[in-house]
Amino acid sequence: MAGTINWQKSSYSGSDAEIKCVELAHVDGRILLRESDAPETVVTTDRDKLRAFLLGVKAGEFDHLV
Repeated sequence: MAGTINWQKSSYSGSDAEIKCVELAHVDGRILLRESDAPETVVTTDRDKLRAFLLGVKAGEFDHLV
C-alpha cells in the first residue's frame, strides 16, 4: 500500500482528536479498518463483506454487544 491513505471516521465520533473511534479507508478495491488508538493494526475486507456487516448493524443484530 504505497502512498497516502485517507482514513475516514463517523461524524458521530465528534471532532475532538482525543476521541477514539473506528476508521475506514478504501485502497485498491479493498476496505481497510483500524481503531484510531491502535492505528498499526489494520483489518482488510472487501465491499461485499462490509456491506453485509453494515446491514446487520442497521438491523440491530449487534445491539446486544453495546
